[in-house]
Parts: sequence; C-alpha cells; structure tokens
Amino acid sequence: MTEAVVAGALAVATLNAIAGLWGAWIWYRGDPTDRRAANSFWVMLRVGQGSALAFAVAVGSLAAAGHYSSEHLFYLYALLPLAVAFVAEQLRVASAQTILDQRGLASAEAVGGLPEPEQRTLVAAIVRRETGVMALSALVVVFLALRAAGTAHGF
Repeated sequence: MTEAVVAGALAVATLNAIAGLWGAWIWYRGDPTDRRAANSFWVMLRVGQGSALAFAVAVGSLAAAGHYSSEHLFYLYALLPLAVAFVAEQLRVASAQTILDQRGLASAEAVGGLPEPEQRTLVAAIVRRETGVMALSALVVVFLALRAAGTAHGF
C-alpha cells in the first residue's frame, strides 16, 4: 500500500513540475499571449491541480477505510496542495486589479478608454502576472508532493 501512495505523490509532483516549469518559462519569456503556449500551460496546470485533488481524495479514502500513515505530517503534505491552489486562484483573481492600480485605472471599464496598443499591453501584463502566480503555485505543490512521498510510511 505504501508504494502506491508514494507513486501517487510522485505522479502529483511530476504533473505539477511540468506545468510549473512550463509556466515559469512562459513568464520568463515575457510573452504570455502566445496562444498555443498559454493554452498548453493552463491545461497542464489544471491537470496538475486535478491530480492533487485525486490524490487527496485517495488518501482520505484510505483513512476512512482504516489505513493510516504512521507519520502524521504526511496528511499535511497530502492535503496542503488544495489550500495552495485555492490561495493561488485568489491571488490570480487579484492580479488584474493590481495591474490596474499600478496604471492608475479605477476599473476594467477604464481600460476601454485606452488606445488599442495600450489595451493589449495591459492585458499582456495581467496574463503574465496570472501565469507567474499559477506557475509558482504549481512549483510549491511539487515540493509538498515530494514531502508527502517522503513521509508516506506505514500504510
């Protein structure tokens, strides 16, 4: 049983590492508007988040069935990726307002009054920030999943 839990944690780490590194590369390049790259990042990110959710459900099912880890920190590492994803989504939502505040714009409606090139630049900055936030969250999940794999004893 322990081997299966470790394999699940490593799968979560791998899927999130792929998404996190790809998103970091897109953020570093500074061109988050490349449709193919951006779409593939968001798909990989959601797959990574889904794997973390599936892993948490599997661990919860094992616990409900009476199979517990002898290392109690394991549960923290197994469940914390869900909280990280939730907080990251909240920060992603706040990214747009942060960029608008930096530019002195009151709301998204004010963007419509800007010239077309400036609107595109503003949208690219927002998408870049969102990509960076979510890539970082995926890399945090990698760390947590690897810790979960390292503490999965006694199942």
